[in-house]
Formats: sequence, C-alpha cells, structure tokens
Amino acid sequence: MHPEPHDEIRAASFRDLGVVTLYAILKLRVDVFVVEQKCAYPDLDGRDAEPGTRHVWIERGGEILACLRILDDGEVERIGRVVTAPSARGGGYASRLIEHALEIIGSRPGVLEAQAHLAGFYARFGFETVGAEYLEDGIPHVPMKRS
Repeated sequence: MHPEPHDEIRAASFRDLGVVTLYAILKLRVDVFVVEQKCAYPDLDGRDAEPGTRHVWIERGGEILACLRILDDGEVERIGRVVTAPSARGGGYASRLIEHALEIIGSRPGVLEAQAHLAGFYARFGFETVGAEYLEDGIPHVPMKRS
C-alpha cells in the first residue's frame, strides 16, 4: 500500500478520540505487538488516557494504517507504540508519523525506546542512542534521545 492524497494524518488526546478510532488503534497495536511479534505484555498500561498523551495516526477510509503515541514525561516527550499495519508497510507511513510527532513536540527533547534494528531509522530524525542495548519481551531495544 502506498500513500494516497486522501490519507489523513490526525492527532488527538484520549478524550477526543472517537470510540471506533480508539478501538482500531488498540486493535492494530495488539495485532502487531502481541500477536505478530509474540510479545505478551500489557499494551493497555494506563498511559493512553493520561491528560498529556497525544495519539497520532494515519487513516484511510476509516482504516488505521499507522499510529503512535506521545507521552508527557515531564522534562521530555516520549514517543512510543509506533506501529504500521502489515498491509501499509513500505509506504513511508512511519516516517510521516515521526515527522508529525516532532512537529507536535516542537523544541522539547524527545525520547524513545527503539527496537535495535530500527535505530538507524530513528537516527534519520535526529535521535541518538544514549544507552546500552537491552532485551524487552525478547526483542533487542536501545534508548534514544533527540535534543
């Protein structure tokens, strides 16, 4: 699937998400992180509903193609739960999401915990590895920061 002019990028707080959109975002995250990547972990960690959390997604005709969330962690903004639907991979959606997230964050520092094989992808947006590689749910990750 490749980007089309009517692909919409949207952002909203938890309270401003419609129920259908929220369900689609959560389903995509579970389908990829829990089922495809075989990681049994609590995706519903309570942080989605925090007042400072922003959800960013790309939608086409009601289908969520990719999404992420931005958490307000006080001194930094934390980007996480970056996911692209299998049918939309290779279409540049993750790049569009990260670019939009950085616009939302503005001049505040941003951090994320990248799957290690994606560190180069995030480096394209100014993120640098700031710590040792570690395993999370059996997948190598690295902490990254963008000042």
